[in-house]
Amino acid sequence: MSRIGKKAITVPSGVTVDIKDGSVTVKGPKGELSAAIVEDVLVKMQDDGIKIDPRDQSKRSRSMWDMTRTVISNLVDGVSEGFKKNLEINGVGYRANLQGKDLQLALGYSHEVIYKVPEGITVEVPKPTEIVVSGIDKQRVGQVAAEIRAYRPPEPYKGKGVKYADEYIFRKEGKKK
Repeated sequence: MSRIGKKAITVPSGVTVDIKDGSVTVKGPKGELSAAIVEDVLVKMQDDGIKIDPRDQSKRSRSMWDMTRTVISNLVDGVSEGFKKNLEINGVGYRANLQGKDLQLALGYSHEVIYKVPEGITVEVPKPTEIVVSGIDKQRVGQVAAEIRAYRPPEPYKGKGVKYADEYIFRKEGKKK
């Protein structure tokens, strides 16, 4: 039995969940999200929250059971609280700046890198070496943070580049004489 799939998803106050043929729509104070449900699981609304069960005991049904529960839980968390990723920029002269809706990055290239922030995602620059990516869709927040990090991933010798705030960079020793 799945430990994750057995747990019911609690729905906070102010959040409404609508389960219709093949999709779940969640509305909350921060917005509205929806996701498609695979046919291998059953999704029911109960008194204690949303309950997900596998349709049968096949391997695919049991695999989709956990995944569907996690996806719906992320929808509920997103419309009630939202998600946030923090990025740090390390390196001499490396900095970030917000110009309107575009993120301008100086990362040691001969040109400035301009990143157009997609709709539904908020990017803040509290300091020139910090970037905060936030939004209600967990997948899109992570994707935007990964795209910004990909412009200059951290290197192992000096640690220069864009990294997640909670990421550990394994440092290497330089070559010896």
